Amino acid sequence: MSLDLRLVSQHLIGVRLRFTPRQPSLSFRLPAWTPGSYLLRDYVRHLESLEVWQEHGSGEPPPMLPKRLVPRRVGPASWQLALEQLGPIEIRYAVLATELSVRTCHLDTDHGFLALAAVALQVEGERWTPHRLTLQLPEAWSPFVPLPVHSDGSWLAEHFDQLIDTPIEAGPHGFSPFEVRGAAHRWVSWEDGPADQARLLSRFPSLLLDVAAVCEACCDLMGEAVPAAPDYLFILHLLEHGYGGLEHDRSTVLQFSRQALAKPDGYRRLLQLIAHEYLHQWNVRRLRPAELTPIDYDRPVIVPTLWFAEGVTSYFDQFLPLLAGRSSERQLFEDLGADLSRYRLTPGRLQGQTLRQSGEEAWVKLYRRDAYSDDSQISYYLKGAVVSLVLDLALRRAASCLAEVLRDLWRSLGRCGKGYSEELLVQTILARAPDLADDLPRWLESFDDPDLDAYLHDVGLQLQAVVSADPYTGFRCEREQAELKVQRVQRHGPGQQAGLVVGDELIAIDGLRLRRPDDLPPLLVAGRPQQLTISRRGCLRQLSLRASPAEVERWTLDPDPNASPQALRRRTEWLGLLPC
Repeated sequence: MSLDLRLVSQHLIGVRLRFTPRQPSLSFRLPAWTPGSYLLRDYVRHLESLEVWQEHGSGEPPPMLPKRLVPRRVGPASWQLALEQLGPIEIRYAVLATELSVRTCHLDTDHGFLALAAVALQVEGERWTPHRLTLQLPEAWSPFVPLPVHSDGSWLAEHFDQLIDTPIEAGPHGFSPFEVRGAAHRWVSWEDGPADQARLLSRFPSLLLDVAAVCEACCDLMGEAVPAAPDYLFILHLLEHGYGGLEHDRSTVLQFSRQALAKPDGYRRLLQLIAHEYLHQWNVRRLRPAELTPIDYDRPVIVPTLWFAEGVTSYFDQFLPLLAGRSSERQLFEDLGADLSRYRLTPGRLQGQTLRQSGEEAWVKLYRRDAYSDDSQISYYLKGAVVSLVLDLALRRAASCLAEVLRDLWRSLGRCGKGYSEELLVQTILARAPDLADDLPRWLESFDDPDLDAYLHDVGLQLQAVVSADPYTGFRCEREQAELKVQRVQRHGPGQQAGLVVGDELIAIDGLRLRRPDDLPPLLVAGRPQQLTISRRGCLRQLSLRASPAEVERWTLDPDPNASPQALRRRTEWLGLLPC
């Protein structure tokens, strides 16, 4: 497959896929999604100018010109073609690259980024054959590709799966090499603006050392001396806004906000994101749910164990900077407390989705959140991390820990590329702690909250409620273009009972003008009807709002001053991710 990235002003990637067919019936298709991001992306909407050409003749002179063939479209992203002979085929097309995310393609005068699931056609019968990749780049650009490079400058993927697991970054920027226990690693960062990688490293001179330390902590967590990949590529896009990452076998792509990085906790958040995606090198990429072995790139598949794939990784990603010596216990308690607070303040955990259902419905809900989602949904990342915390502490009562469960699965399945079923996952956990036979299914399949307070007490910690200073309205508003707009209305709350809907503009309360979110709280009176003037679709309306007494606005995770010596010992072991 040859990719031409020189049409930067048009944002078009030119693609040529050349091969010799093995049979007279030719079928090919473009993936609909990319592993690690469970939403049908319909990448075919960016594909254009598809042509199929075939060389004809026996090879004897005089040579014959290639003949253009016309494939028949048999699906939104699939084509078929009947061949008269088996001469070499070349499929030509272009991909519009204007979407800057970790799972899409972006090409402009500054750089190019390609998620190959959005680019590479899969030819039926050729999935497990080697694929050669070549690039044509603008002058002075360099490619960054996490594949072995051939002597002729091309890259060779062992099969189609490895090809589309290969993110490509290209541009006039350079890279910084470092090692993790003998394995070569490269750091490439591109900033959306005039800055370059040198400025990032001058601002954070210990970045590569810190990243290497986090990577080593991941190895230690897995009980491995070296990383799972023989070499590794980090690609960071530092943008004005954005957050996220996508894991690959030998690389990861990260998006992070310059504004977030400038905050006091921004650097720690970046290290946690790095830890999360790097740990996926084991948990998800090589140790994966059976439903994703092998991967079906054309249609969604229900994966009830996404809570383990993502929730366990989310739980450990907060510990790994601490294990690497790059954060403190106090900071870990702050981060865990923020997650536990967000969990307790999400009503969807009690009435919308169980943890298992959250994973099953990932394709239609998690990646399509809206203003109403919190009332009926709970993220398998968030609740998965909370259950992982409880599971870790519960396993410690049985002289084990969650890290040992992860290692058990890695050694028995991940190393040899076998997928785990939900039944096998539960069996592996119960083998370490048989007393969880009743609790574990309830945590996964019911709306019952785990007994967080009791398990946190084991390690001398406590959750403490922080009550708001203002009456409770059950809605949230923000200023948008000089208008005060309602962003969220909680189900069954005072705002919904008053008749507010998302998108309403708040004008006044009891005749007093509202212009900013801070204007409202001082004017609220709990338990008394107040006249709320709003504008909805250009029409003024009067609503009666009865705010409730103040409620808990957040929770904090704090050390218990009365913790026993045994609890303090258990806390030390837990913070080091060691078994009891």
